[in-house]
Amino acid sequence: MPTATTALTKKEKLALEARKFIARVYGWMALALIISGISAFFAAASPAAYNLIWGGKHIGFYVLAGLEILLVIIISASIAKIPVGAAGFLFIIYSIINGLTLSAIFLVFEIHSIGIVFFISAAMFFAMSLYGRFTKQDLNSAGRYLMMALFGLIIAAVVNFFLKSDILQWIISLVTLVVFIGLTAYDTNKIVRASELADGSDTFKKAAIFGALELYLDFINIFLSLLNLFGKKR
Repeated sequence: MPTATTALTKKEKLALEARKFIARVYGWMALALIISGISAFFAAASPAAYNLIWGGKHIGFYVLAGLEILLVIIISASIAKIPVGAAGFLFIIYSIINGLTLSAIFLVFEIHSIGIVFFISAAMFFAMSLYGRFTKQDLNSAGRYLMMALFGLIIAAVVNFFLKSDILQWIISLVTLVVFIGLTAYDTNKIVRASELADGSDTFKKAAIFGALELYLDFINIFLSLLNLFGKKR
């Protein structure tokens, strides 16, 4: 018959696995952000890389953007079937490609402005992640509304690609900021709930990578929205 000490040990093991799971999520996210930053800086500093991506009619950019979308679809659809190493590899490749597509910010915005906006974005992300971590509220219903708003933003962005309206772009950036601030809290809350079931298996190691991808996207969209709204251009 289990003793109180055995029960306590089981709780401690569960708590340890939960902490490991959350550490993996934020570890993968931090690694992806570093890789994206290095990739973006390299592409902006290298004339050959910049011309390959942005030269002509930006064909290189559209190819990379298509690859990004394809990778997100592949990771989302196959995360349960592929090995942990493959999931991590795809996530790293995605972060490199995303960094290449973000390289233009170094040529459009002043370096110090990028730095300031990055730290503001990090503060916002950290605050909302803490809220999602410790709130007692159920954020599932909020998540559904935020996803609906996200689909609306995608449609608006496609429309504005043809209209090229500065006012509509400003509105899109503002709404994007609000939506991804909310999604940061929602995704963090979802990750915390998943951590309560973590057992150190490959399934949860892959879940940590997928959670990192979600938080990575939240942070990048907060950063780009703030940069579009408040960044100082060259």
